[in-house]
Amino acid sequence: MIRLFVALELPMSVRTRLALLAGGVPGARWQRQDQMHLTLRFIGEVDEGVARDIDDALSTVRAPAFTLELSGVGDFGGRDPHTLWAGVRANRALVHLQKKAESALVRVGLEAETRKYTPHVTLARLRNAPREKVAEFVAHHALFASGPIEVDSFALFSSHLGGDGAVYRVERRYALIGSSPA
Repeated sequence: MIRLFVALELPMSVRTRLALLAGGVPGARWQRQDQMHLTLRFIGEVDEGVARDIDDALSTVRAPAFTLELSGVGDFGGRDPHTLWAGVRANRALVHLQKKAESALVRVGLEAETRKYTPHVTLARLRNAPREKVAEFVAHHALFASGPIEVDSFALFSSHLGGDGAVYRVERRYALIGSSPA
């Protein structure tokens, strides 16, 4: 079995800026730079045959290259926050790509994702973090902006869980239309 997800890779310069936001929230387990990405679709555990089908399906996705920008920070969990994240400025091309990837995955037999797509980059997982510290963090970094990020591909990642957190590996990259070949 292999644990998979589909995501956009972020440039090292952006991951470095995101990592510099870390701190000030007790109970936060901050993401390492090598863990930072923008998920299009979490897949979960599948067998090798299904993984090959997923790869084949994603290789048929056609969408244009585009530019996006990370903007602001927030949290998931309401009164009991469990995740800190950096947001993404509204972007139709990103949503279009996500829908294309989702459609490809449903065609190979995966169940459709029922949650609304909320693009974000996870900054930290929280355990018993004081709500007021989370609110202070969000207020302090509300104006965070990455600047333009060129997106010319998306990737199928594997996730290997370990004692020091997950290790993510790109299994395959898929070029977007209008990107220059690698």
